[in-house]
Amino acid sequence: MADTKAPNRRSRAVQAAVTAWTDEERAAMQEGARERRPSARRDPADERAAGERDIRAKIAAMPEHDRALAERVHALVTAAAPHLVPRTYYGMPAYARDGRIVCFFKPASKFKERYSTLGFEQQANLDQGSMWPTAFALTDLRPADEARITELVKQAAG
Repeated sequence: MADTKAPNRRSRAVQAAVTAWTDEERAAMQEGARERRPSARRDPADERAAGERDIRAKIAAMPEHDRALAERVHALVTAAAPHLVPRTYYGMPAYARDGRIVCFFKPASKFKERYSTLGFEQQANLDQGSMWPTAFALTDLRPADEARITELVKQAAG
């Protein structure tokens, strides 16, 4: 007699969890874990130098369009808020205050998305009313866009 027992809920839940993350998301989580380990043991000057080196390496490895945007965003952020510490955040260029991420650049190629993103975390001082954006799609950077990014980063960095 054939086994007609239906799979239980737990086995379906486990199966769903196994396929819940894409390969890119899993890789980003693993990068995030690797990034947190060494940073806890560095002094602030070493942290800044290592972060700058890590960001430069990540930007250099990006496809041309993402690389051009990332280089420009990096220049804008470091000029607007030199006190933010450059570091990587799940393998993406990011900038932190007191060890907490304020903003980051997510290249389109990272998760095979349509556009790159400039994102802001909860440390950013962008609160305005009862609703405000926390990420901005970037397809190109014109002078007005650069001015807006500079303004947002200054406000976010507080």
